[in-house]
Amino acid sequence: MPDWTYHPLRGLAAAVLGRHRSQRTALRLLASIGSRPAGARLIAMGFGHRHPPEQLAGELAGVPVTVRLGISVPPSLAREAVRAMPSLGAGVVEVAPVSAADAETVREAAAGRSIPLVVRACDPETEAALERHVDGFTSSDDPHVVHLSDPSVTVAATALKEPGAIVLARPGVLVAAGPGWFARVTEAATPTTPAPALRDVGRHPRRWPAWWWALLVGLGMAGAGLGAAAITLGPVLLWYDRDYLGMTLNELHAANHHLVHFLQHDRITMAGTMVAIGALYTGLAVGGIRRGWPWAREVYLLSGAIGFPTLFYFLVTGFVEPLHTATTLVLFPMFVAAVRRTPHAPRWRLAQEGPEPERRRALVGQLLLIVTGAGLFIGGAVISLVGLTGVFVPNDLVFLGTSPQVLETVNPRLVPFVAHDRAGFGGALMAASVAIVLISAWGWRRGEAWVFWALAVAAAAGFLPAVVVHGAIHYTDFIHLAPVYLGIATTGTGLLLARPYLCAKQSMNPGD
Repeated sequence: MPDWTYHPLRGLAAAVLGRHRSQRTALRLLASIGSRPAGARLIAMGFGHRHPPEQLAGELAGVPVTVRLGISVPPSLAREAVRAMPSLGAGVVEVAPVSAADAETVREAAAGRSIPLVVRACDPETEAALERHVDGFTSSDDPHVVHLSDPSVTVAATALKEPGAIVLARPGVLVAAGPGWFARVTEAATPTTPAPALRDVGRHPRRWPAWWWALLVGLGMAGAGLGAAAITLGPVLLWYDRDYLGMTLNELHAANHHLVHFLQHDRITMAGTMVAIGALYTGLAVGGIRRGWPWAREVYLLSGAIGFPTLFYFLVTGFVEPLHTATTLVLFPMFVAAVRRTPHAPRWRLAQEGPEPERRRALVGQLLLIVTGAGLFIGGAVISLVGLTGVFVPNDLVFLGTSPQVLETVNPRLVPFVAHDRAGFGGALMAASVAIVLISAWGWRRGEAWVFWALAVAAAAGFLPAVVVHGAIHYTDFIHLAPVYLGIATTGTGLLLARPYLCAKQSMNPGD
C-alpha cells in the first residue's frame, strides 16, 4: 500500500493555500472547465471516460444512481462539485452537513444540475426548505454509506463491491489521487471473467468475435504498410503509376533529379504510419477489445472513422490509386464487423496499486504522450490541407530546386500525383494520432503492458523511417524535421517514465 500521508506537491499547495482552500481551488478549476461542453468532453476523455456496469448501479436515499460512487462536500464546495463531478464519472454528490444558513447556497448549486444531488440536513426546517430543490436526503446513521478519506483504489473498490454500499469520497481524495480516481475505482470494482485465449477463436467467420476482426484489420494495416515500403524501396512506381503519369522512373529522374527521392520520402513516411496504425489497432484488439474495455472499441472506431474516408481524397487530387482502393475495400468490412459485434463482457485484470512516485512519473509520461499525439494530429491536418491545396511547402521546393509551375509544365499530372501521396499521409497521420491520444488518455492503467508496447512499436514505425529516409535522400532541413525530433524526444521520455507503471505485474485475481 503506498504512503498517501504526504505528497510534495500536495504539501506545497496546502502550505500556500491551506487544506480547504487547495481543495476548493482544485474543484473550481475542474468545475470551470467542466461547465463548458467542450471542457466537459475533455475531462471525460482524460479522466472520467468509462461505462459503469449495471451491477454498480443503485440508489442513495431513494435516488437512483448509475454508479454507487460519488463525493461528499461541505456547502461551500457544493456548486463546484455539482458542475465538475458529472464529467469525472461520479454518480452522486452529497452536501453535508447543511444548516439553515446554507440553504440558499445549496439551492444555487442545485440549479441546472446534471447529477443527483442529496443533502444531509442538520434539522427538519432545513430539510423542508430544500425539499423541492434537491433529489433526496441522507442521514448520518445510514449503514450503507461509506465516507472515504483514503485515496486507495483498493479500499474504495472493496467497499463498493458490498451489496447496496454507497461510497462517497471526501474532497481531499481528488487532491491526493487525481480526478481519474472515480474511473479507476469503478474498474477495480467491476466483476470480470477470464479473457479468452487467442487459440479459442472459432473456425467459422460468423462466430468470430469483434476483437478478432479488429486484429485482422491491425495486421492488414501493418502488412499493407510493409508492402508499400517494399514497393517504394524497389520499383517505386507500379504499372498504374506509370500509366497515369505517362512517364517511366528514368524520365522522372531526368525531369528533376530530386523528384524520385521526394516521392520515396513521402511514400516511406506513409508506409511507416500505416505500420504504426497496424500496431495500435493490434494492441487495441488483443489488449483492449478482447478484454472488454469499452473505451478500446471507441478508440478503434474513432480512429478508423478518420482513416478510412481519406480514400475519397481522390475527389480533390484526381488520382485513384488501385492498391489503396483495394486495401480499403478489403479492410473496411472487417472494420465494420469489429465495431458492430456485441461488446465483450469485462475480462480485465488490474495490477495492485504501486508506489506513489511510480504513478507520478507515469502521469508525466501520460501527459507527454497526449501532447505528442495532439501535435501529430495538428501536423496531419496541416499536411492534408497542404496536400489538397498547395501540395508543397517552401522547404520542399528548396529541396526540389523547382516550382509547381515548372513541374506542371513538365507533366500536368505530376502535381496531382504528389498531392495524392501527401494528402493520404496526412490522413493516416491523423488516424494514428487519434489512437495515440485516446489510448494514452483512456488506457493508462498500471499493469497494462500492451499500452506501452503498442505505443512503443507505433512510435518506432512512425518516427524512425521518417528520419532514415530524410537522411538517405539528404533532405535534412532542420526546421522541416524539427517536429519529428521533438516527437521522438517527448515520446521516448514519456514511455521511459511510464514503463515501470504500465508494465507492472498484474494481479492474479480479476477485478482486484
